[in-house]
Amino acid sequence: MCWMCEHPGATEQDYLSHMKSLIAQFGWAVQGVERDRSRPPYAYTVGLTTRGKPELVATGLPAVRAASLLNEVAAHMMHATMPEPGEQVPLIGGPLIEFVEVAMPPAHLLVAFELYGAGIRALQIVHADDRGRWPWETGYRGVKGGQPVLGPRAGTSRAC
Repeated sequence: MCWMCEHPGATEQDYLSHMKSLIAQFGWAVQGVERDRSRPPYAYTVGLTTRGKPELVATGLPAVRAASLLNEVAAHMMHATMPEPGEQVPLIGGPLIEFVEVAMPPAHLLVAFELYGAGIRALQIVHADDRGRWPWETGYRGVKGGQPVLGPRAGTSRAC
C-alpha cells in the first residue's frame, strides 16, 4: 500500500517531508510507480542528486526487485566511479545491466523533480532478460508491457 493511502489526510508536502527524512537517514530513497494500462511498473531513486550523482531508474520490474536493484547499484555508486552511459556490468547473481542516460528525467522522476528541480540527471539501469537479450533486440522476453528505455543508448540518436 502506498504511503499516502496509509496516511489519510496527509498532504503532498507531508509526503515530501517523509521522503526527505528517508534521504537524511539512508542517503537516498526509492520511489515506486505502479503499473497502469499503458506502462509497466518502474522505480527510481531520490536523493543521489544531493551527493552529486545522477538518480537511477529501473523499468519493467516488480517493485521489490526494482528497489533491490536500485539500492544495490546506488550503494556501489557511493564509493566507486560513476558508470558511463553505454557501460555494461554483470551483476553478481543477477542480470547483465547497461546504463542509459534518461532523456527527460523530470517527466519520469516526479518526486526528485519536486525536490531538486528540472536540472536533475538520471541513468536508467536497463537489464537483459534471462537469455541475455536487451529490450532493443528481437526476441527480448520481459514482463508484461516490456521494459521501456527512457533515453537513447550511447552511440544512438533515439530511445528504443
